[in-house]
Amino acid sequence: MAISKIAKPQFNPYGDDRPVPADQSGPWPAPLASGPLAATIQLPGSKSLTNRELILASVAAGPSLLRSPLHSRDTALMIQGLRALGVSIEEVAGAGMYGPDLLITPGELEGGVSIDCGLAGTVMRFLPPLAALALGPVAFDGDPHARTRPMRAMLNALRDLGIDVNDDGRGALPFSLYGTGSVEGGEFTIDASASSQFVSGLLLVAPRFTNGLVLRHTGDRLPSLPHIEMTIATLAARGVVVETPEPGTWVVSASEIQPRDVDIEPDLSNAGPFLAAALVAGGSVTVSGWPEHTTQVGAQMASILERMGGTVNFEATGDGIGELTVAGAGTITGIELDEASELAPTVAAVAALASTETRLTGIAHLRGHETDRLAALAAEINGFGGDVTETDDGLIIRPATLHGGLWHAYADHRMATAGAIIGLAVPGVEIDDIESTAKTLPQFAALWTGQQFRGVRATPSRELPAL
Repeated sequence: MAISKIAKPQFNPYGDDRPVPADQSGPWPAPLASGPLAATIQLPGSKSLTNRELILASVAAGPSLLRSPLHSRDTALMIQGLRALGVSIEEVAGAGMYGPDLLITPGELEGGVSIDCGLAGTVMRFLPPLAALALGPVAFDGDPHARTRPMRAMLNALRDLGIDVNDDGRGALPFSLYGTGSVEGGEFTIDASASSQFVSGLLLVAPRFTNGLVLRHTGDRLPSLPHIEMTIATLAARGVVVETPEPGTWVVSASEIQPRDVDIEPDLSNAGPFLAAALVAGGSVTVSGWPEHTTQVGAQMASILERMGGTVNFEATGDGIGELTVAGAGTITGIELDEASELAPTVAAVAALASTETRLTGIAHLRGHETDRLAALAAEINGFGGDVTETDDGLIIRPATLHGGLWHAYADHRMATAGAIIGLAVPGVEIDDIESTAKTLPQFAALWTGQQFRGVRATPSRELPAL
């Protein structure tokens, strides 16, 4: 592969672009749709795939190249953590419109470092098993709310693997571990009811364990199973076979992880709010580069929006990719939906504008994400005049007439984009922290208010340039 390196790689913790100009502060007025949309957009790479490939490339048998990776706060934190452990990650020239490609060269993993997890679940759950392969102490901490996110299952798993872990009994950040340069592996159980990331984090590095891994889930429910399937697919592409002799059991033999050049798919979960805008404002929104076959959960948004009243069309444009278009017909219908996972905030925002009731179930684990998303969605929609009831594992959203006001993002990117969706149809919506979208899509505000969304009127004093 021909590679042109870029001198002195710099990773802004907010990715390529800050979501609002640095000299602006205060709430962000959400654009109100003044007419039907006619938009075509291209989105940056998938966060879930970028961070999985970064981990795999860091323990592979040779260098790997990630083409069109995501550059955001979550991926920057992953890169910083891997570099601290001794992995070489260089920016190289690429064809992607949202930043350079990444050349990852594995090295000897060394401890004696501290890792900032920010608010990134993939960093706090994927890096500790890899850090256990390093030699020496590694400390982990993150943003204040990150200290409330569940970690006990992972810390207990590391202890079962023979790793010395110190968390003072918190079962959460901050914690430290002491790596001995290798992990024996073997057979043990884990309760991953709080997050599928516990399973994925262990599977990603299991081939490097001396005796591989036999992992069994013991909880009553395993959320976000498609994310584990994504992990298994990324391992398979690098020559690692993960056997599943029965549901909730994964077997990985010790083996080499092959180096690989990877084209990162666009982030289909981040596509959700843009596609949902077609139902809310009318007209159509097209996302280019949509993969014909994918393991991303975000692909489910197309069928969800179709059930809610949209028309969906996919047109192939190349080898395995195409353009996915959602068109709105002027009405939004409520639905019953189980296990919406990370798509729930987008679905809830659309449902708040629907003419019939929506019931979301199987998403209790969202209480342990960047914020308690169920409580946050109920509080914000109800604060705007909505009618939302929390249940043990979801939300019931009934039709109501909404009014404007200050939408709180809770430092959660999905909450911020949910507010923007409602703002398309409800005058006077302001979002207190649009910068939180930098976690996975630093360009969100610019895309949302840019020329790509013809028919959307942004407040002139806060209008952002199109990319």
